[in-house]
Parts: sequence; C-alpha cells; structure tokens
Amino acid sequence: MQENVLNTRLDGKVAVVTGAGGVLCSYFAEVLARAGAKVALLDLNEAAAESCAEKIRAEGGIARAYACNVLDKRICLEVAERVKSELGTCDVLVNGAGGNNPKATTDKEYYETGDIDADTKSFFDLDESGVGFVFNLNFLGTLIPTQAFAAQMVGKSGCNIINISSMNAFTPLTKIPAYSGAKAAISNFTQWLAVHFSREGIRVNAIAPGFFSTKQNEKLLWNGDGTPTARTGKILAATPMGRFGRTEELAGGLLFLLNNDAAGFITGVVLPVDGGFSAYSGV
Repeated sequence: MQENVLNTRLDGKVAVVTGAGGVLCSYFAEVLARAGAKVALLDLNEAAAESCAEKIRAEGGIARAYACNVLDKRICLEVAERVKSELGTCDVLVNGAGGNNPKATTDKEYYETGDIDADTKSFFDLDESGVGFVFNLNFLGTLIPTQAFAAQMVGKSGCNIINISSMNAFTPLTKIPAYSGAKAAISNFTQWLAVHFSREGIRVNAIAPGFFSTKQNEKLLWNGDGTPTARTGKILAATPMGRFGRTEELAGGLLFLLNNDAAGFITGVVLPVDGGFSAYSGV
C-alpha cells in the first residue's frame, strides 16, 4: 500500500477521526489503522462509521464507531470520555467533519441583469440559515471537537491535530461562497491553533485536497451517460496534472504530517494535495 512508503508508525496511539462515515475520512481512518493506531470513528451517522470500523477490524485493526454531533459540545465531551475509557487518551485528531448546503449555493456562476427578480437562486436569495449552517458545520465542527480531544493531549508528547481545509480556502470557487469562506476560516484556525499549542508540543496542520471524484460528488462531475459535466471540464483545465486525484494519494500527506521524526518542526501549514491547482494562474 502507498501509505506504507513513509514508514510512519502509530502503534499504541489513539487516533480520532470526525466525519468518519464519509468517503475521504473513512479512508483516513483506514490509513491510520494500518499504521497501527487504535481508531475512533466519529460521525452523526453511526451506521456509516460502524461500516468502516468493521472493515478495519476485519483487517486486524482496532476501531470503534461513535455517534457524535460535532456541533454539540456536551456530546463531544461525552464521546471523548468514552474514547478515553475504551481506547485511551487521544494522540491524533483528524477534524474531517464538514460540508456544504444547497441553501448557501447560487444557481449560476455569474450574476446577470434581471437575476434578482428571476426564478433563479442568486446571491440575493442565499438563505441565512443555510449560510450559518455551513459556517457552523465547518468551523465550529472543528473547534468543538478540538476542545474535547486536545484536552487529552495536554501533558503528552508527540500529539497531532490535522484539519481538513480545501482549494476553496486559497481561491473561492464560484457558486459556493459560504463553503469557501468557511474553509478559509479552517486554514486560518489551523495557524492559530498551531501557535496556541506550540509550547505544549502539539503540532497542528491541515490538508487541502484538490478535486477528487467520489460517490459524494459524482453527480456534479459526471453526466448520466458518463461524460464529464461542464464543471469537470473547468476543473481539469485548471489542474496542471489534468486529472482528478485518487483517494489513496492523500495518504502520503497525512502520514508525513503525522510523522514526528520527518515533520517534527512543521506546524501551522496547509498542505495542498491538488495536482497543481493552487499553483496555476490559468495562463
């Protein structure tokens, strides 16, 4: 497996992954388990997290699934205590919970005259509850679990927090202003946390995935007949490597940042894994 290349070992460590029922974060959980960590998989959808936990256990790893609402501090604290009791105190936290909401998304990329009164969802029609939900899910959904689990890291050595940022954090994508702003907040928060915990020896970094074709976004990227959508054409044209990323290509960045020998002096960085998207000016 590619994730073994760095030889990062997490034997005896406890890794907590939020959003672990999703495509990318369930994979992160598998990678951490293969590196030897005992993994706690947290998700609002406990069944989805349990499905991944079962896969890890079938491979000989140690994993437990927990129902968790990352926006409820009381629940996060309760889950943190359960993880401590059942697996041990947290050494690695991957804040993967997040997402967008249709109420915070415009129908069109560019405003055109008349859209304000037309039967289309323009900037002026964005729903404040939808925008608030996106900001809360991404930002508070990172802050609150960090409060719950970083408290277990204090006084230990070699602990790490990995946040999940996005290409949106570098340059906002069209149609999704709330999600773009929320991910920019995650990148900024990563830097803040890195400074805040630097004297405690807790390293805090982030991964910013580029564009990956998964089951969660395939309808946005591919037509029913398998041909690429117009948005896919734009994405690939703006990605110098000319393709979508493969999920397993995120493993190297994750394990590198968690390797206290190879990356022990690295904190506060946001690592793009994007095929060059963030480096390309379009010219």
